[in-house]
Amino acid sequence: MLAPMQGITNRALRSLFVERYAPDIVFTEFILVRSGAKRPVSKNDCREVSCDENRVPLIVQLIGSDTETLITAAKTVQELGAEHININLGCPYGRMAKKTAGGSLLRSPSLVAEILSNLRPHVRGSFSVKLRSGIEDSSELPALVTLFEDCGIDFIILHPRTVLQKYGGFADHGVTAAVVKQSSLPIIANGDIFTAEDGWKVLDQNGPAGLMLGRGAIADPLLFERIRGRYDAVSSREKRREELKVYFLELLKRYNELFCGDNQVLAKMKEVVSQVKDPDFRTTVQHLLKSKRIDRFMDVLENL
Repeated sequence: MLAPMQGITNRALRSLFVERYAPDIVFTEFILVRSGAKRPVSKNDCREVSCDENRVPLIVQLIGSDTETLITAAKTVQELGAEHININLGCPYGRMAKKTAGGSLLRSPSLVAEILSNLRPHVRGSFSVKLRSGIEDSSELPALVTLFEDCGIDFIILHPRTVLQKYGGFADHGVTAAVVKQSSLPIIANGDIFTAEDGWKVLDQNGPAGLMLGRGAIADPLLFERIRGRYDAVSSREKRREELKVYFLELLKRYNELFCGDNQVLAKMKEVVSQVKDPDFRTTVQHLLKSKRIDRFMDVLENL
């Protein structure tokens, strides 16, 4: 699965991944369900939901805490063509973490149960959750997993960091293994999968039903095929250079069609470029991130 990443997994990037890089499943960015608003799902989010993913399943991720508004949002996105719904129980950032939504919902298991059990009858296709291992530690995770089973969840996506960790430290896939042993539900492992070797290790040692790739796939979209063994596990420096150049140029073309003006396109490209951590391309990445104009960005990219 291609992970939902706010500000990154928009419909332009998803279409590129579907056409060239073969994820089995893609996600929207999280859709903020606005309690009390006339439209619980914004017009732009409606456009994200209704786009054609070329027969690759699109899972719509909702984030919010008001049960009735979430039900309305689920009905709205399904009317637009969505078949699969996911609830975000992991976001550690900003307003989502400070209010009772995203990862902060893990403090309120009774509210989680109310939301999920009431939403389940209104979801036609698969219904899943994506969560962290806890707020501060994973001690409450077993009870949450049982709660998900009781609420009719179809599968669980687990990022085994706490909400307070954000993206610091390391994803503890020993926690993933424990949940796999406990639950009858399929568990999808997410977190710190940056190479084919990382993916193989998580699959072999922890036994999940599948993998979700986030930052690793944005930095290297060929990671899906590398893990499957249908592409080189590690590319030579020269081959990697060409892979990055093709990826960025094609994404830039799609961003020019989707976003308004050079400044917005440049900002969106930098969000993607910033995920590339290859030591061989550190200097080039720095030049791309420092580019103040799209023509300068293009010059650096052409000379990658």
